[in-house]
Amino acid sequence: MRFYALKTACFALLAALAMLAPAGAATARIKDIVSIEGVRDNQLVGYGLVVGLNGTGDSLSNSPFTKQSLQAMLERLGVNTRGENMRTGNVAAVMVTANLPAFSTQGSRIDVNVASLGDAKSLQGGTLLVTPLLGADGEVYAIAQGDVTINGFKAQGDSAVVISGVPTTGRISSGALIEREIAFTLGAQRSLRLSLRNPDFTTSRRVALSINDFIGVPCATPEDNGTIRLTLPQNFNGNIVDLITDIEQLVIETDQPAKIVIDENSGIIVMGKDVRVSTVAIAQSNLTVTIAESPEVSQPPPLSNGVTTTVPRTDLNVNLVNSKLDVVNESVSLQELVNGLNALGISPRDLIAILQAIKASGALQADIQVL
Repeated sequence: MRFYALKTACFALLAALAMLAPAGAATARIKDIVSIEGVRDNQLVGYGLVVGLNGTGDSLSNSPFTKQSLQAMLERLGVNTRGENMRTGNVAAVMVTANLPAFSTQGSRIDVNVASLGDAKSLQGGTLLVTPLLGADGEVYAIAQGDVTINGFKAQGDSAVVISGVPTTGRISSGALIEREIAFTLGAQRSLRLSLRNPDFTTSRRVALSINDFIGVPCATPEDNGTIRLTLPQNFNGNIVDLITDIEQLVIETDQPAKIVIDENSGIIVMGKDVRVSTVAIAQSNLTVTIAESPEVSQPPPLSNGVTTTVPRTDLNVNLVNSKLDVVNESVSLQELVNGLNALGISPRDLIAILQAIKASGALQADIQVL
């Protein structure tokens, strides 16, 4: 009773400290910033057939795997079609994928995604036949079957086609029945690892210190910038699941290195709040090149043997606008940096080049990550 009373008092103290945290500090619960070792999804995949399509399935002449699968399925049902000319267009070969959640029990159901493998035009109105779903180890963990629901459609006439969404992919809600469980008992573990979703040495150490202060014994150890080793104390009243439940509500002030993320394809730039720039002068010029083609037709004089020809005429104009040299003061904040760069009137793609140039000069105190 004293232990739980102490935990309640610690929770109240941590909540009060969180309220007194400085403005702008990023705080989050431990359960929102870490992943627990062994608590993870497992990917499943399978190959199957969707039947009942209204002539929008695979053409068997162009999709031999669909024809072979259809013949094999009919033979298992006692129908021999070997050597026969099959021309059905109501069948489509599909790939079936699903995620097996952690601690899923035998007999429960999960959602599955279905995607066409051949040249089917639409899976609308189709039904997936019994399809085994395999894990990375080659074992069958679930069986999928059911009506396929699609989000798109295709309407076609003699001279027009309208397609909305992707009609060759679909989903079956609760379409797979779990047949095999993954052998892992979390409650029997005496030690496990907590993995930070955004690795950082400061955050890793803060998580460990917060857990140790709350429990009262050194049961958490930061192993690196992304891993904290959690060990069940000897006198703890409960198993490792109880310990995780007690600590996952603790609030941590997270920290991240200064970083600028750039997507050159789309021109998107994202800057962290700790980005700083030393004193530097920036000048940027806009170069505009305009090319206009206005060809002229040249005709020969009357009653001559000349030939009508086209004479090219090209108007080339180069406009170079030089901006003045602007100074960015030392250790400016993120808002001041953005305001200063926006004052130059430059495009996002020019801004990318400027940031890379500032980084090359050594004046940018941040990492640049180009996607």
